[in-house]
Amino acid sequence: MAGFNHTGVNHAVFYLVGIPGREDLHMWISIPFLLSYVFALLGNGLLICIILIKSSLHEPMYLFLCMLAGVDIVFATTTEPKALAIFWCNSREISLNSCVAQLYFQHSSFISESGILLIMAFDRYIAICYPLRYTMILTHSLIGKIGVAVFMRAHCTIFPMIFLLKRLTFCRNNVLPHTFCEHIGLAKYACDDIRVNIWYGFFVLMSTVILDIVLIFVSYALILHAVFRIPSQDARHKALNTCGSHVCVIVLFYGPGIFSVLTQRFGHHIPLHVHILLANVSMLAPPMLNPIIYGVKTKQIRDQVVYVLFPKQK
Repeated sequence: MAGFNHTGVNHAVFYLVGIPGREDLHMWISIPFLLSYVFALLGNGLLICIILIKSSLHEPMYLFLCMLAGVDIVFATTTEPKALAIFWCNSREISLNSCVAQLYFQHSSFISESGILLIMAFDRYIAICYPLRYTMILTHSLIGKIGVAVFMRAHCTIFPMIFLLKRLTFCRNNVLPHTFCEHIGLAKYACDDIRVNIWYGFFVLMSTVILDIVLIFVSYALILHAVFRIPSQDARHKALNTCGSHVCVIVLFYGPGIFSVLTQRFGHHIPLHVHILLANVSMLAPPMLNPIIYGVKTKQIRDQVVYVLFPKQK
């Protein structure tokens, strides 16, 4: 690895280490990575196909779920193929342009998924608080516009990072102790002042993900306020049950990421390979488990999956 280190030049090529200190276990580590990635592709792909094919599922909640599944596929694909190439073929080399492209799609997918989860919280609020006007408010035209707005927000906020990174001169080190590229993780190897990168990354985080979390919390506070005003206990249970799968997905999406950030900030005694494994779990767990959660907790999707996979048993 010492041969990868250079000084005095602007590096156009970087080397991803993988899991530092655990190179001898790369082949074994790759097995759960591969299985998780395959399950994510199959589960989300099946979910998209079922929702698009079955006209009975062309409702706002399922169309938003279809968007979520599509983003999950992109989210997992931005990092896992390269990680598997490192584990299997020791293919560590990655160009600066490829590194920037990888982190661009990784961050924009994360923000897109956060935005979709916010939309789904708004969808549940409308469904519970204004059930008679639900389909009148969330028309297919409005759903399409909301989807475009979510993706535009994600790409417009991440796009400046390309220029913020390309302006830097990378002359310190070109060995990245990770399985994928990330904004500040790459910028800190530059010889230039990266305060603009740090502050812009903080701005993006606060104006997208943190704002989404706050608005999701507000949405569910309003939902709970409306639910507990319902006189019938069965109706309250039914209303809360419609939110169950969405709440599980929210916890699954934000939970590992928040835990990973906290361990990086305060867990200085935790080995580097543990930080990297946690970062990979936060990338793989939501795409792999989201289809399972919705498949188990949503009867309409569960019935359609059974019909597609086991048509004779339906």
